[in-house]
Amino acid sequence: MSVNATEAHEPSESKRGRRLALDVHASVRNMILSGELPPGAPLLQAVLARSLNVSRTPMREAFRLLQEEGLIESQPDQRAVVRSIDPGEIDAVYAARLTLESVAVSISVRIATPDVVQRLAESLAQMRQHAGDDIDRWQETHREFHRLTTEGAPMLADSLRGLGDRAERFLRLARLGHAQASHRWDADHETLVEAFHARDHDLAVSTIAQHLARTAFTAMADIAPRQDAVATRSALNLLSRDC
Repeated sequence: MSVNATEAHEPSESKRGRRLALDVHASVRNMILSGELPPGAPLLQAVLARSLNVSRTPMREAFRLLQEEGLIESQPDQRAVVRSIDPGEIDAVYAARLTLESVAVSISVRIATPDVVQRLAESLAQMRQHAGDDIDRWQETHREFHRLTTEGAPMLADSLRGLGDRAERFLRLARLGHAQASHRWDADHETLVEAFHARDHDLAVSTIAQHLARTAFTAMADIAPRQDAVATRSALNLLSRDC
């Protein structure tokens, strides 16, 4: 039996349903990572479905994906809530990010072009412009800055993006993008621009390692002041010996 051209190019119902579920997942995920839905916030499928103008079916699939990512959890009464921040998760995420991002920077700085350096300088200028004034724009530009320092290692891009998304949640909770905090990281970002301009491998790697470790230690001090970031500190010590 032949299939006409229109039918051949129309997505199946299952594909359309999957696409909608992924869109819903992305929307709720952004609400969680941005802090719009804070830790402990209850998640009612019916309410969210109405707000996003979708049925309960894609919402259930989105909830399943969010639970697999560890962003939400089910309570004993079967209600879903945004998962609270586990200090051990901060430590684990930053230890992994410090290791992978340092490798990516090590690759990228050796092949940095004048165009990359220019874009890094522009991102730094934009971060300074938005610091303390527009946290969303600051976070967006900060994310782009770090992406530029690692774009020479595309094989690590997906892993770095996932770790960066999780780390951004900690940054927001610890208010590390606000005026009183952003100046702490400004000098590191400036040094990275200088290192890429000079293609100074050792300076770039040591700066990104210390930068990420400092961020982890600050977030831990704010969220769990009695707990040390043991994994992050170990990763930093290993990299410091190798640099």
